[in-house]
Amino acid sequence: MRKVREALRRRVVAPVVSQLRQGVTPEKLALSLALGVVVSVMPVLGITTLFALALSAMLRLNHVAVVAANYAAYPLQIILFIPFFKMGAWVTRGPPVPFSLGQVQADMAAGIWPTVLKYAEANARAMAAWLLLAPLATWILYLVLRPLLSRLPIPRTEPSVSQPPDP
Repeated sequence: MRKVREALRRRVVAPVVSQLRQGVTPEKLALSLALGVVVSVMPVLGITTLFALALSAMLRLNHVAVVAANYAAYPLQIILFIPFFKMGAWVTRGPPVPFSLGQVQADMAAGIWPTVLKYAEANARAMAAWLLLAPLATWILYLVLRPLLSRLPIPRTEPSVSQPPDP
């Protein structure tokens, strides 16, 4: 547990605190963190970081904070994978996908690409469910994080303004 705590401190907390010290506003940082967390739970393996970076560039958010939040929330993606598949089937009125660890392992043993194709339709439905929840989840996280980040006692560095010498 100590190693996990240290890794989170080094890879998540330290970059966030560093951004606040460099003058990133708590509002911008809260939106960056919220977006990073919500994108990290997207039910498509292997693309969340690239997707988060693309969104942060488009929205002119803090890339470091987005990636830190994305990294920290990665375990949630695994936890929410099956619920998104079930919700996707419910939302689209599609057939439920019977998941079992044994079945997925057998599918993967038969080949990665056939497994991807087998679950592609169900994955699209899971993405539909995620797309429905993502804006609301981002907004809620932003509303929770903004006041928390505003209260942190972190001195922000002011950009130095050179004064002309007195005559």
